[in-house]
Amino acid sequence: MLLRLRRAAPSRQIDSILALAKDLGYRPRFLDAQREILELEPEKGTDGKPDHRSRFEDCAGVAQVLDAGEARERHERAPGQPDTVVAVGDARFGGGEISLIAGPCAVEDGSRLLEIAKAVQAAGALLLRGGAFKPRTSPYSFQGHGEAALDMLARARAETGLGIVTEVLDPRDVARVAEVADMLQVGARSMTNTPLLAEVGASGRPVLLKRGFSATVREFLLAAEFVLARGNSRVVLCERGVRGFDKTTRNLLDVGAIAHLKRATHLPVIVDPSHAAGRSELVRPLARAGLAAGADGLVVEVHTEPSEARSDAAQAVSAETFAAIAKDAVAIAALDRRRLRTPQGSATTS
Repeated sequence: MLLRLRRAAPSRQIDSILALAKDLGYRPRFLDAQREILELEPEKGTDGKPDHRSRFEDCAGVAQVLDAGEARERHERAPGQPDTVVAVGDARFGGGEISLIAGPCAVEDGSRLLEIAKAVQAAGALLLRGGAFKPRTSPYSFQGHGEAALDMLARARAETGLGIVTEVLDPRDVARVAEVADMLQVGARSMTNTPLLAEVGASGRPVLLKRGFSATVREFLLAAEFVLARGNSRVVLCERGVRGFDKTTRNLLDVGAIAHLKRATHLPVIVDPSHAAGRSELVRPLARAGLAAGADGLVVEVHTEPSEARSDAAQAVSAETFAAIAKDAVAIAALDRRRLRTPQGSATTS
């Protein structure tokens, strides 16, 4: 491990860092005369642990962990480590496999949900998204149908065979939602809810973790670490845009973060172009951009009558537009020999 200490750190802070290093089984050695670059070599028989980096970052005299060495956190990609592939029903994310998630922002009624489910399945989706519990900015906006919506999602899965992705807001609801959901979604507003992250981690269900709209990439990865630390390795990261100063789009799709994450972590990374765009006519171009940057899939808000959607109607696309997005995904995946999985169970490259 390699640390950069704060310039002119008091001797008591340095002594505290050296004492911690020895307690954790490292042999410390300064690499410069200014005593600012500290190398920590593991003693024979000592293995670095994921929590060691945080232990040193908490020290007052440490400015930065330059290299975690063998004490990598669980989300970090080790040299030569392949992608983690997360399977959810017939869907696969990572390892050159791309899958599509689609459906309404909120579950409105059973017949409309089934209509949308069949439409997105025909177009190429393997998983159906739909909010049973909706976190809204205003307490007077539609909050979802809750338990009743879970029953509607279960019926849609039984009739179509699509896996279900739905958001959970409260740690107390995880067990109930997991009875229906094949994948638990932690939304952008909940990314820092550590009790929720721990609970979905303990559930054993695959987790779709969305980046908070003001979160750094490091904060995003550490949110994933809460899930991984509970023994759940089936985490899919979702870039959905961050807040900017320009209102042309709802959020700024961080395409650079997608490319970075594909190198920095072994976890799959997908894109939500709907929340990034906020406008239906921009969803398809942003979906293309995300896939071209290396994303392992998309989650798209689709409605058979977008103007009638009770939540986020402006960004919902039609089934026809979603079908075009699926065709785009086939073509973009083929550029670097990746494959789009289809509802027929085959993977397509052209």
